[in-house]
Amino acid sequence: MKFTRITVEADKMGGVPCIRGLRVPVATVVAMVADGLNERQILEAYQYLEPEDIKEALRYAAEAVRERAIPLTSP
Repeated sequence: MKFTRITVEADKMGGVPCIRGLRVPVATVVAMVADGLNERQILEAYQYLEPEDIKEALRYAAEAVRERAIPLTSP
């Protein structure tokens, strides 16, 4: 899978994956979705983002989780 809107730059945001070289981490966008914000609300909060940025951030996060096991606690 190719990600054209996700960048990782050692000198920006500590090298965490960001949207298009901006100082908006993928994790921030994913957390906003998880907190129940819709696309319009996210785009209002970050007016320089585009709808495709949000979609690619979610795809990137899904791929990142697929690549490794994350320990879960038992109920």
